[in-house]
Amino acid sequence: RPGRRLTRGLPVVQRGWGPRGLRLLSETCEGVVIVDVLSFSTTVTVALGRGITVHPFRWRDERAAELARELDANLALQRRDARLRPGSVSLSPQSLQRATGIERLVLPSPNGSTICATLAGQGATVVAGGEPPAQSGPWAKAGARRRSSGPWG
Repeated sequence: RPGRRLTRGLPVVQRGWGPRGLRLLSETCEGVVIVDVLSFSTTVTVALGRGITVHPFRWRDERAAELARELDANLALQRRDARLRPGSVSLSPQSLQRATGIERLVLPSPNGSTICATLAGQGATVVAGGEPPAQSGPWAKAGARRRSSGPWG
């Protein structure tokens, strides 16, 4: 259930799921750890482990491409598009493991980036964690600013 408190002699920990959980956590927590079982958190972990600054972005449209141009960053493409363009990356952690020469990455994600951007916009400290592949290094800690585009790194 969203907001269920788990304690073991440590600071109070709350967990949430979906929009209702997001609202509750943003109202009651100073910091939030996003652990998502999809690709977002693992991709962030791989990117940061390789020294890439990640700019999470809510939308996968021209706004994301414009931000990438402004930041002189690579734009993560949809997986099918990245497969057709050699050297491109996507929300797939494997595409970042193979990539070279990337310093900054705009990472559109309908789930992870939106959740992180919403929480950061409400003043929470946001940390993305995932199960890193062996080559990617330790968990990724991401200090989100109060705007949706990050940067984390």
